[in-house]
This record gives sequence, structure tokens and C-alpha cells, in this order.
Amino acid sequence: MTTLVTGATGNTGRHVVAELVRRGEHVRALTRNPAAAAGRFPAEVELVAGTHTAPETLDAALEGVCRLHITVTAGLAEVGPELVRRAVGAGVRRITVVWGGGVGPVEQAVADSGVEWTRLEPQEFMSNTLTWIESVRAEGIVREPYDFPSALVHEADIAAVAAVALLEDGHAGRAYNLTGPESLTPRERIAILSRAISRDIAFVPITHEQALDRLMATGVSRADAEYVIGWYSAPSDASTTVVDTVEQVTGHPARTFAQWAAEHAERFQAPRITAG
Repeated sequence: MTTLVTGATGNTGRHVVAELVRRGEHVRALTRNPAAAAGRFPAEVELVAGTHTAPETLDAALEGVCRLHITVTAGLAEVGPELVRRAVGAGVRRITVVWGGGVGPVEQAVADSGVEWTRLEPQEFMSNTLTWIESVRAEGIVREPYDFPSALVHEADIAAVAAVALLEDGHAGRAYNLTGPESLTPRERIAILSRAISRDIAFVPITHEQALDRLMATGVSRADAEYVIGWYSAPSDASTTVVDTVEQVTGHPARTFAQWAAEHAERFQAPRITAG
């Protein structure tokens, strides 16, 4: 039985692949560049070229697939329902979907697909902290407009829940709110990260407009930037409240931000200057 993982090299997808392989499953990983991704996965992973935002090109990738993992990303809302239709037509009988922050066209198409499905509703990803790398390495500074708490969840825990839902019965039709074990403000995360890299990191507040400009400079539209920064400016109860769904589904406690920081500490280290 084959599981197709879309977005296989992404922050969550790569963990889904790893967890399924760990469980002895045959995994087909969808990636735009299989040659570049080859060294990132065990040899038994079947790499196939493609992107879920072009479902009309995925008939070969879907052949023989009985389980499908989807991560909702930019550009998928318009074509996601077609991806789901083609997947079901090809014989997929179980789908997990990591939502895009709400029940949009893709999430609804999965729910209406007629096959077993589970929706994963993670709150903020711990990997969002990776946006701090450049300023931490160069200046020892993090600039953010707000200092509200967030119940961040480790991407590997999202993947662990996805693997259980894909491989085990009893999860069909469920929507799982996923958080980590703590609700942390940016200042609290900075303190944890500082300990992980043995370097002081300063928190420097910026304005809402500066945060918007910074995000739009990366190519994000103003509407999307407003949505993202607005989420940080007025966090919902769900985004700040810790729940134990990860442990209930997987049997192990959710990973802490300190664990995440230790795993990624090297990426935040300032480059060493060697004498010439």
C-alpha cells in the first residue's frame, strides 16, 4: 500500500515522510526537484516530480496510491478540489490534510470527498521561528510587532498525528486542533533560543506597518500580509490555549520549544570568522 505525501520537502511534509518510513510504510514523495531532494530522504522513499498545485499533471504520481497527505499552501485553494477529485478517482481511500488556517475550498473538498479523511488544525508552527535566523545571526536581534503568547506546535508532532490518522482506524471525519505543551510569547521563545545557542538575543519591537512592509518585501501580497500580521495582533483563544491532542492521538507528549530550539540551534549560530 502506497502513501503519497505532497509538499514532501516542506517543514511538515518531510516529517510525515520520515514518520511513515519509520513505521515501515511505502512512501511516494512529491517534490518539484527529485534530484535535489534525493539526499534528504532514505533510499526506500520513491521520489516523484510534481506539485500539488498542478493536479492535472499528477495522474502517474497517483497511480496505485491508497493514502494521501496534503498540506494546504499558497496557490492550492483554486486547484485543491481538482486534486482531491483526481486522487479519489485514482483509488485513494484515506486523506489527511493540514489546513491553511481555516476550512477553505481544499479542506471542504476533502470533507466532501466520500473517503476517510482527517483534518489537522495546527496552531502556529515552531518552524515560523526560522524567520529570525538572519537577524539573530547578523545582529543578535529579533524584531516583532507583538509579544502575545502562542501555543506553537512542533512539525514532527503534526506529522506523527498525520501518520496515525493515515495508518490506523478510528480517525475518520475528525478535525484535530494541535498545539505544543506551552503557550509562549516571542520574548519567552527568544530566552529559550538564547540558551540553546549560548548567545544573548534582544527583542526589538517594530510597528504593525513595518511588519507588513517586511513581509510584503518577500513577495507576499498586502492582503495576505494583513491576514498574517493580523493573526499575531489579535490571537484567538485556540492559538494560545494548550491542548493535549498530540498525546491523545500518538501516545507521547508534544515536543517542547526547547527541543525544537536545540534541534535547530546551529542554524542560528553566527558564522565563524577564521584567520586568513
